[in-house]
Parts: sequence; C-alpha cells; structure tokens
Amino acid sequence: MTRGSVPTRPDQPALPGMPRRLVPVTPSKLTSFEDCPRRYRFTYLDRPTPPKGPPWAHNSLGASVHTALRNWYELPPSQRNRQAVAALLKAGWVREGYRDQEQERGMWRAARSWLESYVETMPPEPLGVERTVAARTSVIAVSGRADRIDLRDGELVVVDYKTGRSAPGEDDARGSVALTLYAFAAERMFRRPCRRVELHHLPTGTVAAAELSPESVQRQIQRVEATAEDLRAAEAAVSAGADRDEVFPTQPGPQCGWCDFRAACPEGKTIPAKEPWAAVAGRELAASPVSTEDSH
Repeated sequence: MTRGSVPTRPDQPALPGMPRRLVPVTPSKLTSFEDCPRRYRFTYLDRPTPPKGPPWAHNSLGASVHTALRNWYELPPSQRNRQAVAALLKAGWVREGYRDQEQERGMWRAARSWLESYVETMPPEPLGVERTVAARTSVIAVSGRADRIDLRDGELVVVDYKTGRSAPGEDDARGSVALTLYAFAAERMFRRPCRRVELHHLPTGTVAAAELSPESVQRQIQRVEATAEDLRAAEAAVSAGADRDEVFPTQPGPQCGWCDFRAACPEGKTIPAKEPWAAVAGRELAASPVSTEDSH
C-alpha cells in the first residue's frame, strides 16, 4: 500500500464544534516521513525504538562544529578571536564514528581551519543563536531550532550552518523546508519581516542565499500541511488496526545504506551498508610537518 492509499479516519474533536487538533511538526519529522515512512515510524512512533546502528562520523563532525559556533557567543566579546577556536572545538568535540584516530585528528584539524576562517565573518551579536521558533496555522503547530537569526537593516535573516562535502546552491536554500519554516515562524515570533535565508558552508566559506516571497512561503506551508495531513491519516489508520508496515512502508534506495535503522528493516538490509566514516573519508587535513601533533 502506498502512502497515498492509506485509509483515512478523521481525527475527531473531543466535543462537537471544537476544532481538530493541530499536527505538531518539525523539519526533521517532515523530512523523515517524506524520505521513508518506515524510518519515521521507527524514530517517532515505535516504543521501544528499534536499536540503532553505529554512530556516523559526519554527524559527529556536524555536531562538534555547531557546538563550537554556539559557544562562541558565550565568550566575552574581548575573547572572541581565532585563538579561541581550538579550545571551543576541543571542548565540544564528538569522537564517535571515525575510522581510526588518524582520521579523527585529520577531521579535527580540518574543522578548526574552517572555524578559524568563519568566525571572522560572524556578527557581533545576532538576534538568536540556536533559537527555537514556533508558529501555527489552521493545520500544523510547527517548531524548530534555527542555527542563527541575524537582524540586518530591520529585517530578520535565518542562517543555517553546513559541513557536508558539497557546497549547497541558491536552489538548495530556496527549496529548503527547514529554512522556510524557520523564516515563517521567526517572522511571527519577532514581528519583523523575514525573507532572506542563507546556507553557510563552512568547508568552502561560501554562502547560498535566497529571497523568499510571500507566495513561495505560502506554497511551502501548504505542502507541509499536506504532509501533516498524511501523517495524521497514517497514525489514525494504525490506531484503527491497520497493518503498521503497510501504513508506514519502506522506500528502499541508496539512502538505506545510511539509515540508523537498517538492521531492523528487512527491505533496507538488502541495500549495502555504508561505513560509519564514509562521508568524511578523504576530507582530513594532514598534520603540518613543522608543527606538533594536535591533541584534543
């Protein structure tokens, strides 16, 4: 059974005349459900949650860099300099998932290099750092945490940090569900226009930016509401006794090799697994022959 053919059962209000409950959504929930309903079920519905596979090095890298950038603004302004980067990165470094110590140290040096360049471009005091934003429509209650919200010339700008292998482009920024939802929610929370969204790719120092129109935001919100209605219908179908595997089917593909729940999914196990360090392989920064080995 495909997701479009899931039997629906309206979510009835508790009392006649009362509105239906809003569907709580986050960018990660929406992406998970659209990519693979089975993974969504494993992550958000099944209890106990199926065992996950080993940690991923690229997740460790991303978390480490994000933590350093968050903690940057906890330093007194006089201490925010390139020399502080190594200490910030060391304090929040996540060591899991790497092939060996050599690869881990190489990625630590690479991350330090990215941060040393990037911190020189950061605003003195943004409006929000890892700020949770939330808003409602007639269908959804959306929430999420933006990496950074800047205030520029009286308008809000949503900034998202990226550490992946490939630099994103303008289309990636314009089409990002997460960025649109952050902009939508931030505008309502802070009562200021929020049209510009940016993806900051630290490895290349590039910025992919997009100017969102009210029409494009509304189209994205309508798409999110449609996905939320699919979620509502799927969960109602399971509550009514439908088969969980049919209601939340697997969508097999190359992404299964990266899935945390691959071992618990018969269809996913047919796809070759990726090594936990595969996404960072070849991105290490070698130690300088004239410097001592970094210790972290």
